[in-house]
Amino acid sequence: MPKADSSKKNVTPPSPERREELLATAAEVFAAQGYNATTMRKIADEAGMLAGSLYYHFDSKESMVDEILSTFLNELWERYDAVLDAESGPRETIEALVTESFREIGRRRAAVAIYQKEARHLQSLPRFAYLTDSQQKFARAWLGTLERGVATGAFRADLDVRLTYRFLRDTVWVAASWYRPDGQHSPQEIARQYLSMVLEGIAVRT
Repeated sequence: MPKADSSKKNVTPPSPERREELLATAAEVFAAQGYNATTMRKIADEAGMLAGSLYYHFDSKESMVDEILSTFLNELWERYDAVLDAESGPRETIEALVTESFREIGRRRAAVAIYQKEARHLQSLPRFAYLTDSQQKFARAWLGTLERGVATGAFRADLDVRLTYRFLRDTVWVAASWYRPDGQHSPQEIARQYLSMVLEGIAVRT
């Protein structure tokens, strides 16, 4: 009969605050180095602890990235669902979705970067099936709003809604690659400027 691992006895579970700190550190490492190149030892080094100690809190890097992404998406969808449930006009809904997207980048920039870089690879793993579900729900929400805008005359009749959706999706979320919390503009200001460019254009009307 194998001996019990006495080194794991009487281990105090991490506080919620410490767990958040470790996940925030891991998110920065995953975002910078990529999922495959990241090791538990590297995360532990960045957190200032021994790799073995990190395993008291998380059983694998897969568990860590799972919690990072699921927390980000759950938070995002809480805000998206509130926008969609308000049943505002198409333009107002697009404005609110864009604004909430930039706010989420401000809150969880590293998680957004991981999602962009790793979702295609991770969603092939059984525990990450929710990534595919979220992508499909995301597309339905944005496409549905754009289609409603064309149908009601809020948006141009000649608008290619799928092309517009891809443009909005990619140009919004790529901000995670350059946004910095200590930068010149807040997420709300970036959203305002972005919406002005998308909805009003950049040329002076004559």
